[in-house]
Amino acid sequence: MAKNEYLMRHDKVCTHLRYSIYKGLGFENTGKWYTHMRKPVCEDGNVTVLLNQTVYTDREVTANRLDIIITNKKVKTCTLIDVAIPAGRKVVQKEAESISNTSVCV
Repeated sequence: MAKNEYLMRHDKVCTHLRYSIYKGLGFENTGKWYTHMRKPVCEDGNVTVLLNQTVYTDREVTANRLDIIITNKKVKTCTLIDVAIPAGRKVVQKEAESISNTSVCV
């Protein structure tokens, strides 16, 4: 897949995911997911959502920018989300193969 097509699909998936996360956490949202405006940091009480932030580690990691990081200070958890969009070649063929290989017991 061409790089720009991959990035467009990746950004659309991330936008929808962020919209759903913000809605679930009770953050202010726009009416539609595709008009959702992103802020790099969104904080409300105990929960912080960071977008496209670099994660620093002891070892050098070349791909260290995560799409979404959710920290909950109350529960002391940190959820790291990195979205990957695989190539969509032969999707219909693979789905048909998986359905034909499934056996149904009655």
